[in-house]
Amino acid sequence: MEDCLAKKMEITVSEAEKRTGRNAMNMQETYTAYLIETRAVEPQTEGQCAPVDSLWRRYSEFELLRNYLSVTYPHIVVPPLPEKRADFVWHKLSADNMDPDFVERRRIGLENFLLRVASHPGLCQDKIFYSFLTQEGGWKEMVNETGFQLKADSRLKALNATFRVKNPDKRFTELKHYSDELQSVISHLLRVRARVADRLYGVYKVHGNYGRVFSEWSAIEKEMGDGLQSAGHHMDVYAASIDDILEEEEHYADQLKEYLFYAEALRAVCRKHELMQYDLEMAAQDLTSKKQQCEELATGTVRTFSLKGMTSKLFGQETPEQREAKIKVLEEQIQEGEEQLKSKNLEGRDFVKSAWADIERFKEQKNHDLKEALINYAVMQISMCKKGIQVWTNAKECFSKM
Repeated sequence: MEDCLAKKMEITVSEAEKRTGRNAMNMQETYTAYLIETRAVEPQTEGQCAPVDSLWRRYSEFELLRNYLSVTYPHIVVPPLPEKRADFVWHKLSADNMDPDFVERRRIGLENFLLRVASHPGLCQDKIFYSFLTQEGGWKEMVNETGFQLKADSRLKALNATFRVKNPDKRFTELKHYSDELQSVISHLLRVRARVADRLYGVYKVHGNYGRVFSEWSAIEKEMGDGLQSAGHHMDVYAASIDDILEEEEHYADQLKEYLFYAEALRAVCRKHELMQYDLEMAAQDLTSKKQQCEELATGTVRTFSLKGMTSKLFGQETPEQREAKIKVLEEQIQEGEEQLKSKNLEGRDFVKSAWADIERFKEQKNHDLKEALINYAVMQISMCKKGIQVWTNAKECFSKM
């Protein structure tokens, strides 16, 4: 961790800017660009700070970076990006991806993504990631030259592997189920939070009605007028504070959403393991089949029904020379298959070892982050309740002085 990029470089996404331009189809589009600023932690000369480098990136470029990392490091639980469009949002807040409040929350999420990658012991060493932070021109071409798209497994192939693996690793199967449950629980939690926020908004706004009534009442009272007016003022201030409170609360919701998206990153590691296991089993099955064919040719016996066996009966047996040639080809294929199987076994063991080490790292990070987010959310709720108690305490004092 001492060598991670986050220790050597300050990384911030400091600004978001709405822009208009033309896309690949030469059509006019509006998008948001984000300013990434980096600065070396170590000063270049004694007593001076290193200069700040900056460049602009679109959200689609962040997506390209993450896709590259996911394909290049299949054993790593790659940090997720913040949502492109608002989901599980409290309905009084805008779900428009161009809304300034949403853009601001996404800016914070993109900065968090970069810091997550820069802090990861493996991902932080990647040259493409470093270029993303420091090289504005030609970065996309550099990514595409890696050919990572060719390594990406198709969803159909992944689905096929899921249903056809004969000996799945129990640990990865359990992890896949856990990620599904984690996503379900956090989704439900976010929906509940949105409903609570809506009801809370109503309670606060009703206090605005109290404020208006007390103010109107004060106009017809002489001795009680000042007390009623003051109480109404406290109610108005309390009612007006809810918009800022719920906007702040949305940031805590975004911390939970990050782990909603992390659940998919966990499943991606599980799918990659299933694909490797499926390839291994297919290679072993193919090798067994070739060994059986070689044995049948060598002994002249056929264990199982085959089209070749029927053909031999109908059109006559092969000559010894033809059989020897086929045996030789099969022996070469068997030798090649054994090497391939050995290689796949070794690759699989390395993947499991590396993946499980990163999963353990992720679990520790997740436990720390979610604990902190839930505590902060609870503290905020307590603070809001105390504010409500204080408002009514103040109102009580106003009434007492009448």
